[in-house]
Amino acid sequence: MPQITVASLNPVKLRATRAAFQRIFPAQAFDLSAAAVPSGVPDQPRSLAETLLGARNRAENARAAQPESDFWVGIEGGIDDSPLGMSCFARVHIISRDGREGLGQTAVFYLPREVAELVRAGLELGHADDKVFGRDNSKQANGAIGILTDDVVDREAYYVHAVIMALVPFKNPALRW
Repeated sequence: MPQITVASLNPVKLRATRAAFQRIFPAQAFDLSAAAVPSGVPDQPRSLAETLLGARNRAENARAAQPESDFWVGIEGGIDDSPLGMSCFARVHIISRDGREGLGQTAVFYLPREVAELVRAGLELGHADDKVFGRDNSKQANGAIGILTDDVVDREAYYVHAVIMALVPFKNPALRW
């Protein structure tokens, strides 16, 4: 049974990864483990590039921590501040034992000013959400997207599609990526 190592202890990221692999490879069973590894970027990445670097570093560091696995998955959430407002997204980087790599990204949404101001002041997005919405540890639950959509889309569902996008090269191994 192929082994997947997710570069996080966050149960939302673990469930999203399992769900995505099961949807892309429905006939295959997977064994999933978690690795607490550093991202090599700030706790709150502040650009698309920095967020991608964090996801890549997590996947690489998970591979170093658990080299016996078949897939290593890094998921990193980030923000980007522009004149239009502060947008939120996550990047996914997957590495396989044979050296193939896949990249994915969530949809982008904008944060309310109350949250954005706290992030600009130095808070990580999850802590800013907790403060504004009176929550506790929302990043391991429904996250900003779940709070803002009243769980029409929660954080797990939000990540599932990004992991699926990163799995496209593995679903189509005969093509060159």
